[in-house]
Amino acid sequence: MPTVLITGGTSGIGAAFAAAYAARGADLVLVARDENRLVEQAAGLRNRYNVDVEILPADLAKLPDVERVAARVEDAAKPIDVVVNNAGFGLHNDMLSADFSADAQALDVMCLAVRVISAAAGRAMQARGTGHIVNISSLASWIAQGNYSAVKAWVRSYTEGLAVHLSDTEIKVTAVCPGWVRTEFHQRAGIRTSKIPGFVWVSADKMVAKALRDIDKGKIISIPAKRWKVAAFLARHAPQSAVRMVSKMLVRSRA
Repeated sequence: MPTVLITGGTSGIGAAFAAAYAARGADLVLVARDENRLVEQAAGLRNRYNVDVEILPADLAKLPDVERVAARVEDAAKPIDVVVNNAGFGLHNDMLSADFSADAQALDVMCLAVRVISAAAGRAMQARGTGHIVNISSLASWIAQGNYSAVKAWVRSYTEGLAVHLSDTEIKVTAVCPGWVRTEFHQRAGIRTSKIPGFVWVSADKMVAKALRDIDKGKIISIPAKRWKVAAFLARHAPQSAVRMVSKMLVRSRA
């Protein structure tokens, strides 16, 4: 059976990926900061799907912890077939604030950790000749919602670059770019969502099911909902002044 490592695997999109892969019979390595939640999540997945679930407590804002995860990915004795870099959080801070601690943490968790773990996965998978690296970006990567958009644009661009770098191998690389997913993500970030219309939202389970179809096909960019595909098309092809105007409206709606 394949083994899948998922960062941020105890809640939201990460938990949905864990359940979806476990339902396929895959063994799991779950990475998250909260060891108690990891233990609880692992027990539930073992009981429900009869798969092996290894837990790896790690704070991906800390480089030594990131390096431990990377070392696990490169452990040839216990190979990882799929890596899902999902760990992250929302940013809802003033771009002019003198306090940039949240931005620094975001860069560590959603950029540096993705780079270190993806590179480790690429090296290990090259040695075996196969594997899949999945990085969670966002629909926000095509608009201008402050620092979060910048971070997720980096994830998407890096993932496309990695796909090009590995294009002559059997290793597949996918950037998943979801839009509005119903999870605790927005609440944790203190982001108001009451003005966002209900039709744009998708459950984490449905989003992951659609993303997995793209991942199975080896697509480099996955936008796992038709409504989000339309939004991404408009963001890429509409005049940038219009994109900035919509971005401004979105930022104001959640303020």
